[in-house]
Amino acid sequence: MRDFLSCTAVALTLAGLALASGCDDGETSADASASPAATTTPATTSTGDADTMGGEVDGETLTAIEADMNVFSNLRMNDLLGDPVDLASRYAGRAVVVVNVASKCGHTPQYAALQELHERYSEQGLAIVGVPSGDFGGQEFDSAEEIVDFCQSNYGVAFDMLEKSHVRGEEQIELFQRLTHPDIDPIDGGEPAWNFEKFVIDRDGRVIARYRSRTQPTSDEMIQSIEQALGGTAG
Repeated sequence: MRDFLSCTAVALTLAGLALASGCDDGETSADASASPAATTTPATTSTGDADTMGGEVDGETLTAIEADMNVFSNLRMNDLLGDPVDLASRYAGRAVVVVNVASKCGHTPQYAALQELHERYSEQGLAIVGVPSGDFGGQEFDSAEEIVDFCQSNYGVAFDMLEKSHVRGEEQIELFQRLTHPDIDPIDGGEPAWNFEKFVIDRDGRVIARYRSRTQPTSDEMIQSIEQALGGTAG
């Protein structure tokens, strides 16, 4: 599949765009640490046959989430350019870092570190996946084109970007319902507290660590989790 961002023909320059100088996420110092893995048992994909698009489940709502489930199972979304993506197929056998991103947040410079991770680990099987959201202070552009232009012009983003979505509240997409479910993460479960929360997922589709906004993507603890995720075997 083509790279989600590099294929776009839009090439506006937004280098003069001023980022918001602050991004108060209300975290405590303890929030910067990763939550431990919820389970170490093999992943399962027993979530039924219904496909999911844009966070809505066809037929019925997922009523039970197993701690060892593949979070991408039977799940579909659109990428940032509007093309459908089967997440289970796209990320089969790969380690993944899912991040709820925003273009006008104080944490936005983490895009550079995420791109660094992409360049460093993609050939080893790591996928970085950004999910733009304006849920926190409306700190994301309205249109996909503006998001693409900003990310490419300022940070050279070449990793996967999914459609702008709600990551909390009543309209929270299915992917984030799974990532934040207390059965997936009994220690640190719950909705994101701010932009740039980072979920590390192993090759079997299991969440093994979660990092809050203030933790840098290239921090020692997050690198350790990523390498742990890459070291797993695909199920």
